[in-house]
Amino acid sequence: MRRPWVVGVSGASGTPYPAAVLGGLLDARAPVDLVVSRAARLTILDETGRPFRDAHWREDLSGWLERDLADADVRYWPAGDLAAGPSSGSYPARGMVVVPASTAACAGIAIGLSKDLLQRAAEVNLKERRPVVVVPRETPVTRSHLEHLIALHDAGAVVLPASPGFYGAGASASARQLVDFVAGKVLDALGVPHSLFQRWSGELGAARG
Repeated sequence: MRRPWVVGVSGASGTPYPAAVLGGLLDARAPVDLVVSRAARLTILDETGRPFRDAHWREDLSGWLERDLADADVRYWPAGDLAAGPSSGSYPARGMVVVPASTAACAGIAIGLSKDLLQRAAEVNLKERRPVVVVPRETPVTRSHLEHLIALHDAGAVVLPASPGFYGAGASASARQLVDFVAGKVLDALGVPHSLFQRWSGELGAARG
């Protein structure tokens, strides 16, 4: 039985993060179900110059990720399709990651708003006690933001801010290395093997030696 990871992309800034997570999942030969919110389409266009269209999603995704998807096990569900597979607890998903997670998406998931498929799918995976990773990318945060993140934590989600570490590449780390660090931490939380960053070995500077 096909059991995909559901990847939800919300409208927060930070499109390199979902691109890196998707790339890591596909490198691990994991099946993926993708949901891109309406706001995320605008962010993808603004940050990459590329459109993301329902009717041409595979072509657009291939361009965004800069990889051939011919052999990739990817299924796309429009965000407005509340009858889609991931909207039901009986759909055999492995779990879900929301990356990046806007404050609006976090709030909607935390209170069970189910405004669109992204929010509904996240709520479903939480209620089914499957792994859910939420990657907020907002700073500074208000009290209401923190309360919603606490509610998500208490509901069983892993709250994993887009906060890269520098011990792998040091102060001269490239943007790509910092993005890969966050993506690697997401994959760690999902239990998906990867080689996106150099792990801490207990020795100062060992990763850069």
